[in-house]
Amino acid sequence: MRPSHIQTILDREFCSTLNKQHTPVMLWGPPGVGKSQIIASIAAKHNVPLIDIRLSQMEPTDLRGIPFRHESLVEWSVPAILPDAKRHGKHGILFLDEITSAPPTVSAAAYQLILDRRLGEYVVPEGWAIFAAGNRQGDRGVTYTMPAPLANRFTHYEVEANLDDWVSWAHENDVDERVIAFLRFRPDLLFDFDPAHNPVAFPSPRSWEFAHRALQKFSEMPTLLLDTLQACIGPAAGVELKAFVDNMDQLPDLDGILNGDVSDVPRSIDLQYGVAAALVRRAVKAKSTADAAKVLGNILRYAKLFPQREMGVMLVTDLHRSIGKPLFSVPEFAEWANTITDLLLYDMKWSNTAEA
Repeated sequence: MRPSHIQTILDREFCSTLNKQHTPVMLWGPPGVGKSQIIASIAAKHNVPLIDIRLSQMEPTDLRGIPFRHESLVEWSVPAILPDAKRHGKHGILFLDEITSAPPTVSAAAYQLILDRRLGEYVVPEGWAIFAAGNRQGDRGVTYTMPAPLANRFTHYEVEANLDDWVSWAHENDVDERVIAFLRFRPDLLFDFDPAHNPVAFPSPRSWEFAHRALQKFSEMPTLLLDTLQACIGPAAGVELKAFVDNMDQLPDLDGILNGDVSDVPRSIDLQYGVAAALVRRAVKAKSTADAAKVLGNILRYAKLFPQREMGVMLVTDLHRSIGKPLFSVPEFAEWANTITDLLLYDMKWSNTAEA
């Protein structure tokens, strides 16, 4: 399932704690697809604490607590890491990460915590959601088979890398536009992990963020840039990204496009992806300024100039994901939409034929 859909599900699951309808959720997926980041975004959206417990690093007593003698009885101390309404707040997220990497003795200690929301005398506050995440057995990580009693305590979703979702996230988080353009050009490299070869560095949503950081740090050191990119995303992808970045020097004048003075469209397809990503980034930066409508209007005019109209559709689609409804209020949007009506009708006709 794509990350944006899972994010919506987790958001509803968090809100369901208010009416006691919450069900613990388990996210499955290979390394680097953003499982932990999705859960962190839910906590940030609702401005609630996130307690991240890495079960692979725990002992059973870290969850259950340590026994101590009280008069003639033995009682258990409650671990300070577990959610407490007085110390942490009435609402939050308890995140059991790396649960499939936890030894069976630790996962067994989590059974009661996950289903009954308690461990002995300790009770999870009602306003706290319980989410978990882990790698699949085929991902070459340190994993244990999840016991059926534990698995039956979750609803299960598998996270898949999705380029559209990643591009939207990348524009929101100011990821280098050259990385975005490259992945639009080579979408198959968003996630390229072959567990059979057990690679050290490989392309993933997480490692592309590392590549973005490498570009910020080493762009002025060309003799080191290739090595640092390969260290982030692997040898082959690093070579391709370096060549793509070097070619971006041939982009047309972006300021001229935004001002409506430049209408030149690059002939090579990689540069077309580059200019499209760069224009979306400029639109994001301008959306809160007085020139926002002008910038959007000129980008929409430029979108009509691509030899392949699908490229213009991609540009405007990314604009919409990053800008939202204000894009529709720009007069140039209706003009652009009229130029692709037949293309959309063809897609709808083909889709209906395929379904029949």
